[in-house]
Amino acid sequence: MQETDLLYSLALQHVPKIGDITAKKLLANCGSAEAVFKEKKNKLLKIDGIGTTILSELFDSYHLEQAEKELKFIKENKIECLHFTDEDYPDKLKHCIDGPIVIFKSGKIDLKEKHIISIVGTRKITTMGMVFCEKLVEELAPFDPIIVSGFAYGTDITAQKSALKHDLQTIGCLAHGLNQVYPKVHKKYVAEVEKNGGFLTEFWSNSNPERENFLKRNRIIAGLSEATIVIESAEKGGSLVTADIANSYNREVFAVPGRTTDSQSVGCNNLIKYQKAYLLSNPLDVAYMLNWQLEDKEKPTVQKQLFVELDHDEKVIYNYLKQSDKQLLDVIALECGIPIFKTASILLNMELKGMIRPLPGKLFEVI
Repeated sequence: MQETDLLYSLALQHVPKIGDITAKKLLANCGSAEAVFKEKKNKLLKIDGIGTTILSELFDSYHLEQAEKELKFIKENKIECLHFTDEDYPDKLKHCIDGPIVIFKSGKIDLKEKHIISIVGTRKITTMGMVFCEKLVEELAPFDPIIVSGFAYGTDITAQKSALKHDLQTIGCLAHGLNQVYPKVHKKYVAEVEKNGGFLTEFWSNSNPERENFLKRNRIIAGLSEATIVIESAEKGGSLVTADIANSYNREVFAVPGRTTDSQSVGCNNLIKYQKAYLLSNPLDVAYMLNWQLEDKEKPTVQKQLFVELDHDEKVIYNYLKQSDKQLLDVIALECGIPIFKTASILLNMELKGMIRPLPGKLFEVI
């Protein structure tokens, strides 16, 4: 991205009455950020949604002055900037209508040909929630996903530390500029995250971690990923906002259920109750629902033996498939008398054990 393009894009981003949707509309009509600021007002007024109030803000020289200061900070600190039209801009976020026109990046983030999931939840994570979160990352590790979260207390840092433990890339989406760390106690994790992942933010160096920034940041967490997983949440919370945004982007949402008496499970239970999220009881359900496939070189080389350790439900399904040749997931669940969500995770476990293999069209057969 050329320095001039970046300067004017920053200036456009700085105008308070111009959000990302309106900014993209202006860029589409004018061709570049510089052209927006040099276009005649009467032509800009012809663009749908552009009025005199917006134009009075747009042509205030203050925004360009501030952009010049921020550009100086960017150059001095060698911060990588990604414009939404750049090839390196996150592909999934690029398809979000309100994705930032410019984001700032640090670390060694590599999104190419990677599965990406967001893990969010309460800052007051329980011991059970922490255990499930760690188990989730551990069991999904063979698929080499990137773990996205908000680098906050509780669920966020649990997920990101688990990613680092299993040598997975992790991305922290920040509600402030790259010149600071919030919460400060997490500063000790920054170097390790940047070594195997990094940080993304749309906020400038003078931005502080204020409440509205966290809510705005949540759309980046949801937009980066193919699925958002809510571990625990009270009746209200930022993770529910992230789940709603993910739904609006037509992305998958999973929620871990809990007891109705647990305050930190109310939000997840409601997501499931109102069909805003899949019930997540087995970590491998995520891989199955997202149709992830292990690379041949990564698949367990399990030699088929006469006596393989199978639990009761796995034996039922194995015997049924042995007699039925190949069969659909729905039919397997019906004939074996096992709920379909449970059947899906059982089949994936059996695949990993080398007992069955999936076929196109959600068919399965015994190996």
